[in-house]
Amino acid sequence: MNFADLDPALRPLLTRHVDAMDRLEPVLRDVGEVAAGRLDELAAVAEVNPPQLRQYDATGERVDEVVYHPAYTEMSRLAFERFGFAAMSHRPGVHGWPTAVPHVVKYGLSHVFVQAEFGLFCPVSMTDSAARVLRRFGDRSLFEREIDGLSSPHFDSLLTGAMFMTEKQGGSDVGRTATEATPSGSHWTLRGQKWFASNVSADVILTLARVPGGPEGTKGLGMFMVPRLRPDGSRNTYRIDRLKDKLGSRSMASGEVTLEDCYALPVGDLSRGFLQMAEMVNVSRLSNAMRAAALMRRALNESVAHTRQRIAFGKPLFDQPLMRKTLLPMLLHAEAGLGFVLEAAATLDRADAGDAEAGRLIRVLTPLGKYHLCKRARVVTGEAMEVRGGNGYIEDWINPRLLRDAHLGSIWEGSSNVIALDVLRCIRKDNAHELLADAAQRRLERIADPDVAAGAEQLMSEVDRVRSLGKSLLTESEEYAQALCGEFTDIAAQTTMAALLFEQADHEARTGLGYRKLMVANTYLHHLVRATDPVPEALRWLDELADGGPVPAEAAVQD
Repeated sequence: MNFADLDPALRPLLTRHVDAMDRLEPVLRDVGEVAAGRLDELAAVAEVNPPQLRQYDATGERVDEVVYHPAYTEMSRLAFERFGFAAMSHRPGVHGWPTAVPHVVKYGLSHVFVQAEFGLFCPVSMTDSAARVLRRFGDRSLFEREIDGLSSPHFDSLLTGAMFMTEKQGGSDVGRTATEATPSGSHWTLRGQKWFASNVSADVILTLARVPGGPEGTKGLGMFMVPRLRPDGSRNTYRIDRLKDKLGSRSMASGEVTLEDCYALPVGDLSRGFLQMAEMVNVSRLSNAMRAAALMRRALNESVAHTRQRIAFGKPLFDQPLMRKTLLPMLLHAEAGLGFVLEAAATLDRADAGDAEAGRLIRVLTPLGKYHLCKRARVVTGEAMEVRGGNGYIEDWINPRLLRDAHLGSIWEGSSNVIALDVLRCIRKDNAHELLADAAQRRLERIADPDVAAGAEQLMSEVDRVRSLGKSLLTESEEYAQALCGEFTDIAAQTTMAALLFEQADHEARTGLGYRKLMVANTYLHHLVRATDPVPEALRWLDELADGGPVPAEAAVQD
């Protein structure tokens, strides 16, 4: 079994985004095979053997060491070394790429890997984004060792990264951060507590602390790099108080940390610490959206496989109309989510290359995807558990782990309400509703295939709705804007995803790949977004939709 081969949407999307498919294909096959085989086995073992905190050595000296099960270590070696997920955005040569690997390639490969293991990608993402932040804002001569270690393709020389932001009294209100920074000659010292620190044993930690004389709120926070080891090789003076007993993502260590005048170096402009940290947060949020889409795809795969072999009331569950009606939305959400994530990754590539409009667009696409996809993943993984019946509730199967991890996605890097308020900020700062509506409209207007264009035309009213609702958030009261920004985020996300489905349907129709994607796009619009088609034609074609088989144009066209 190969997870890349089980997803009929993956390669057509990558082919449109990536010129060098001949270079990508061997890596994609390798990731898909490992994820469906060895990685899946290791993930199950690591889940039931969580890391342990060893605070003292045999002589009573404080060591604050996290001891991981060998299964987690082997998974880490696969992620960081064999596939180079944290290295590929920062150095040429990974998987034979002459330049750094494009984000769209990285997210496509990651989507396959995460279908077997969700939690490990928190350290992977933070290691990747810590290197990104230090390269963007730090002094290269000062942080050369850290940047090289964070982007190392070799496990034995790897430095993993982390982001310690959350404090007990503040939570998502980062402006209430109380950790204090004090200058101490050539470095600074930090004193305070961090309440939820994932990858707590990281080698390179980025955190925020209050700078002397600075204003209140986020403007008074500077960004600092806290190494696990000080320059002389001694252990830095922060204490891991305990590990969190988490509902999900149990293979990866999260903990509570006390900073005790620990060694730290300032990163970039200390008056812009929060804004610099936002770069790391936003990359992590996009990673969360990708992971949510991956969880939905794995849940769908499990449900399709189960219902095809499970006989009930005289025939396979998969062939029964009500079960098909249950499976179809799962497929639509998974496929729309993947298209959104890859488009966001491609937008990030353009933004990094200096495209100012792409920079504004990725700023709103990131919270949009994080909000909508993480919420959808909770529903899809819950449906998959029920599809499997009693076995779906048993820890011998993957469904409980998928469900637990899906709930974490909606909390990490900001809960859903915090994310929706971030979208509201994008509307106020960049007219993000106009950016989103313009982008969707351009996609729909470029469609050339007449059958696809007919369906896409019906989406235009939803595009207008994004414009009008976004405008109302600017003109109505603050109370109205805050109350409705979550609804706007959902509507804008679904409209964007529908436009992307039609755009991909046009590409596939014009390149000889058929009209399967058009059926997906029309069904997504009329069954989920508008809810005007209670018994969609797609139920008859669920085999072809699940497997990537041909769908005739006359069946795909929506009246």
